[in-house]
Amino acid sequence: MRRFPRPLHAALRPTVRGLMLALLCAGAVAPALPAEPTVGESACDCAVAAPRLGIDVLLEERLDLLRGKRVGLVTNATGVDAQLRSSVDRFAAQRDFKLVALFGPEHGVRGDVQAGDKVASSRDAVTGLPVHSLYGEHREPTPDMLADVDVLVFDIQDVGTRFYTYPYTLAGVMRAAKSTGIPVVVTDRPDPIGGVLIEGPVLDPALASFVGLFPMPLRHAMTLGELATLFNTEFGIGAELHVVTMQGWQRGDEPLRDVLPWVPPSPNMPTPDTALVYPGTGLLEGTNVSEGRGTTRPFETLGAPWVDAPALAARLNALNLPGVRFRPTWFTPSFSKHAGEACAGVQLHVTDRTAFRPVRTGIAVLKALHDQHPKDFAFLSGDPPFFDRLAGVPWLREAIARGDSLDAIEARWRLGLVEFGILRQRYLLYPAPSAAQD
Repeated sequence: MRRFPRPLHAALRPTVRGLMLALLCAGAVAPALPAEPTVGESACDCAVAAPRLGIDVLLEERLDLLRGKRVGLVTNATGVDAQLRSSVDRFAAQRDFKLVALFGPEHGVRGDVQAGDKVASSRDAVTGLPVHSLYGEHREPTPDMLADVDVLVFDIQDVGTRFYTYPYTLAGVMRAAKSTGIPVVVTDRPDPIGGVLIEGPVLDPALASFVGLFPMPLRHAMTLGELATLFNTEFGIGAELHVVTMQGWQRGDEPLRDVLPWVPPSPNMPTPDTALVYPGTGLLEGTNVSEGRGTTRPFETLGAPWVDAPALAARLNALNLPGVRFRPTWFTPSFSKHAGEACAGVQLHVTDRTAFRPVRTGIAVLKALHDQHPKDFAFLSGDPPFFDRLAGVPWLREAIARGDSLDAIEARWRLGLVEFGILRQRYLLYPAPSAAQD
């Protein structure tokens, strides 16, 4: 079994108190128990120009990394340039190098496989190239898959949440590349939820899984290129890694919906709004409440057949959570939990993207469902429960069941969040908004 590093708090204990004080003075961590505790710089919700994506920079300026080589491409439907041209098609048309194989994460190279479904190896219908699945029998490339590959390129859009699986596919690719002596090139893309604020409990390594492999908070505020450098150095992968950074992107450049095309990273991530709420409402996957799969607004719509929708909306709105309002709603999921059953619940309407705190909001929803329907609401069983895998800690489920306050829950994750913030700072590749730097 792979060994994990000692807990972050142990590694950083000698300096964390002084740094905590410095962060408090700088305003990066709110003192005491704020309504929306986070670590990070102030977000900017202003209009921004489109950045140059890593894939464009690679093909226009960094062909030296690929020239004359046989290339394996790890990608999916999000692997497009700013003009929506597929990375697969652009690579296949290249004369400076030869594309020899494709590798698909969860949901497949073309993004047509549902969450959790195994992805089969196959041949790509467009190029005829072999497609090796990294979400089936194997979670990382085997030596046979890499036999004819000189360099691996990873070009996938992440969503900024710890329990999304693409960062761990990246880690597996890097491990396999290290063992076979193949370099890895990561073409970077924005964090679609800003890359500024971090939130939620840091994963306990005892709960490591493919929905959370390394000790990070639920909302980590890093791009995949930044995560790659963090994984490679802090968690002992040690691959030959080249991150092709974006040009013109800074932290807080969010939302980018008007300047960059949004291609759903997975079937249930249809819009940037879905990505924004996902770090919190994604926790509902570990309960018997529908997280909105099988509706047109997954993770923004939630409920169950036994929910009193008006009462739930009123309870949540009374909390005055920042940047969000709740509307009672009724829906019938077409698949997943409660498929074909009439459900009642709420829809989240984010009114202020800068103020909105998805993890605090998600936990408030869980607490409201538990407290309002104690006989019906349940966490899914398992050893450990799937909710604990998603949360990254066992104590969050216990705190909700015990009736702990939101402030008490957030106080418990604060130190781990500060420690991760200190570690994260070493690996950031893009500047903060100018307002935060002043």
